[in-house]
Amino acid sequence: MSGMRFPAVAGTFYPDEEKELRTMIGEYLQEAEKEMAKQGALAIPGKLRALVVPHAGYVYSGPVAAYGYALLKKENQKKKFSNVLMIGPSHYAYFPGLACSGAEGWETPLGRVRVKEPKAPGIVVSPEAHKPEHCLEVQVPFLQSVMDEKEFTITPLLAGDISPQEAAGILKPLIAKDSLLLVSSDLSHYHPYERAKRIDENANRSVPHLDFSLVENFEACGKIGILALMLIAREMKWKGKLLCYKNSGDTAGDRGKVVGYGCYAFYE
Repeated sequence: MSGMRFPAVAGTFYPDEEKELRTMIGEYLQEAEKEMAKQGALAIPGKLRALVVPHAGYVYSGPVAAYGYALLKKENQKKKFSNVLMIGPSHYAYFPGLACSGAEGWETPLGRVRVKEPKAPGIVVSPEAHKPEHCLEVQVPFLQSVMDEKEFTITPLLAGDISPQEAAGILKPLIAKDSLLLVSSDLSHYHPYERAKRIDENANRSVPHLDFSLVENFEACGKIGILALMLIAREMKWKGKLLCYKNSGDTAGDRGKVVGYGCYAFYE
């Protein structure tokens, strides 16, 4: 590993100025904590093991992602997570298997996070795939906001040409007792508002309940990571929970063509 991975979408997907970014994330977290406290959702009956969070521009998906990070903030106070194992879809590059970034750290406007990169069959090194990619980058400022960046590392992996079963086989041995598996994915893309809600309802039923009978009926750009997590959760006997669902028609967009955002937690 060598060098630093610098932001590709600071200033577009999220603010590139530290104070503005901290304020924005802080407001999303505060609102999510308030809503979750009302619903009794800030507590889970077990140890947090994994999250599924969306990855659009913050004005669109940040309010939904904040539900997962509010829960992580609370759970990390009980027991520190030393590594966040991240998986998301490659939007810009084709490669076999999973790809790590080859960088020793990732930088955001909030500082730098150290990287722990595994060497395993099925994992290639591709700085080129990671350089323009937003799906994992947008998660890092949230992580820096709810955890002490000196106390954790990230393992950022992009999914290329790989089956969910193969991905699960690679990821499972990398999950330590003090690690969190974080899957980055949006749900349906560019349907009218009501149709999107119907499609995404299949994800909201399927993902947290590990119901593989419904997986053909929902859309997700990070579906490989989601299905890999579901396979791991089934094997490890983790339980799932829907934390929040909205789409861009609920947050910052029109309702003619929307993108769906689901946030799910898994615990043991």
